[in-house]
Amino acid sequence: MNFGFIDAIRKQKKNSIIGELKVFSPVLGDLIRGRNAVEIAKTYEAAGCSAISYITAREFGGNLKTLEEICKATRLPVLRKDFIKTSKEVEITSSTGASALLLIARNLREKTTELVDYCFEHGIEPVVEVFSEEDLNYAENARVVLINNRNIFQPSDVDLKRTFQLAPKIKKLKISGSGIKSPKDLVVLKSVDAALVGTAFMLAENTFNFVKSFVEAKI
Repeated sequence: MNFGFIDAIRKQKKNSIIGELKVFSPVLGDLIRGRNAVEIAKTYEAAGCSAISYITAREFGGNLKTLEEICKATRLPVLRKDFIKTSKEVEITSSTGASALLLIARNLREKTTELVDYCFEHGIEPVVEVFSEEDLNYAENARVVLINNRNIFQPSDVDLKRTFQLAPKIKKLKISGSGIKSPKDLVVLKSVDAALVGTAFMLAENTFNFVKSFVEAKI
């Protein structure tokens, strides 16, 4: 049984880190490197992560079956990340055991608020991803906002400054994601409640020790 997504982040006594499982990167290629995704999720949990994020999008090598397996294997709340477009996808997510679902405001625009409500109706915590101040207009009824430091339309455009620019304008639980490569980048935690780290964790030689260094880093 997974703990609630918001509660898990707020109750973390150390740095609140969301460990992301990314099987494949369009830029870096194979990130899983023959490993078992469920075992990586267990390592994230053992190292002290507050929650787990798993990308189910085919472009990133993910799938719903693995999402379900991760949800069953860990007591941590699991965030499903994908390019969600329809209410049917919300219903499917609800059946997997995931605790939260990403909704990308830049893609959904006015439809974001509708899907946020639909998530609540199906027992899923909607996490609205924003990149600009304009995106915040579509996150008014959400309780959790993920600031993406990467421009999804220009993947090479990554800047942690986006967290510092947008965080003061958000009066909800805030997460910073993308571009966080080392514990020193956790300076973003001075502006938000949690940091989501994916590629850096997937590339680490010793996953447990590297993740733990983020959880226990002094900010």
